[in-house]
Amino acid sequence: MPTTFVLVHGAWHSGQAWSRVVPLLGASGSRVFAPTLTGYGETRHLLGPDVGLGTHVADVVRLLVDEDLSDVVLVGHSYAGMVISGVANQVPERIARLVYLDAMVPADGESALDVLPVSRNMIGDDWRVPAPPAPFGLFGLTDAADIAWLNTMVSDQSALCLREPVAMDNPALGQIPRTHVHCTVKPPGVEPRPVPAVQPNGDPADVRELPTGHDCMITMPAELAGLLLDVASRTPVRAGAGR
Repeated sequence: MPTTFVLVHGAWHSGQAWSRVVPLLGASGSRVFAPTLTGYGETRHLLGPDVGLGTHVADVVRLLVDEDLSDVVLVGHSYAGMVISGVANQVPERIARLVYLDAMVPADGESALDVLPVSRNMIGDDWRVPAPPAPFGLFGLTDAADIAWLNTMVSDQSALCLREPVAMDNPALGQIPRTHVHCTVKPPGVEPRPVPAVQPNGDPADVRELPTGHDCMITMPAELAGLLLDVASRTPVRAGAGR
């Protein structure tokens, strides 16, 4: 059975950020969805102070339900680690694996500000939080063409995205296997949270590395696609999952 991937972009980006990875996964026969979350990219006109983490969780849950997706490998990059955690809390029966791609990994009730305290420095008096200029932010891009391309898609986000806590209180969430992918080229002071040796479901931790900066879907798309396909091949179909 083909794998279904749902790729969720991080803050300031859009679904377009995955455009180098999507065809590589699709070539394997996989179904691939890369939605743009409300308020970013082509939906930036919808951004407002009331757009927050809950909005983005609802975006992805709606996609899963409307497309009737099950046994999904749900990938969240950066801020979207918050998003996929909230999604899996609401519809765990549809998720085969969570992949935290250089992502925030929260606990129940935490916000992005709790997970990455340095992000507090990004919030000013306005409700808008502009993207840090590439390559000086967390994106890790160095190629001029990549930077120019990224700058065509980046847009502001709402501070509520960083302040709103995530709910992770569904016991079924803990049964979903997790993979953590760390990009090893990082600016000083930005380090991932340590990954516990044992996952909530009792499996050993699954931690992978990519020797690149934060936006690995741009800098190492082939390597990332290969990694995701390997992860999917090791993910059993969940009995009774989906519809």
